Amino acid sequence: MGLAPVWRLRNRPANAPVVPAEAGTQWIEIKQAVPACTACALHKSRAQTVFGVGDENADWMLIGEAPGAEEDRLGEPFVGQAGKLLDNMLAAIDLKRGENVYIANVLKCRPPGNRNPEPDEVEKCTPFLKRQIALIQPKLIIAMGRFAAQTLLASDASIASLRGRVYSYEGVPLIVTYHPAYLLRSLPDKSKAWADLVFARKTMASL
Repeated sequence: MGLAPVWRLRNRPANAPVVPAEAGTQWIEIKQAVPACTACALHKSRAQTVFGVGDENADWMLIGEAPGAEEDRLGEPFVGQAGKLLDNMLAAIDLKRGENVYIANVLKCRPPGNRNPEPDEVEKCTPFLKRQIALIQPKLIIAMGRFAAQTLLASDASIASLRGRVYSYEGVPLIVTYHPAYLLRSLPDKSKAWADLVFARKTMASL
């Protein structure tokens, strides 16, 4: 997917995570690199890193913002009530966690108090996500929530204005929808999220 230059950035920040550039990089290498990362201050407050979970050859890749308290405790993305809702959303389009689906976050460590990630945290963690995408080679990415969408699309636009279109991230088609945690607080938007899932399913069928 042409991602090798990402790992040879001339202006790589000091102490930034080093992710191997070779095309044959194996999952075990990045899975060892993530928990060993001390590139930003988040490593000081995390209980553990939250790498990602699911089918490593998946067609579908779902990307959220960052781990919350439960994710930090259990080491898996999208658990608790938001995770249950996500599982129900997947089931509604005949998908299941771990089966042709991979789930990850922009950040691998929980920001204290679930605050928004800082720009330097995103900069130092994004190479891990890019490598996950390169290894998985999904057919479709779903960005879940404002922060994930804005980060992946390098945009400050609202979810409302980003929904309903197909974008591209690292050459992979990308669709934007709401984060399950947000939907738990804003029930009226569940119908919009359903429309996004239907759109995603139609998009996947056309790929």
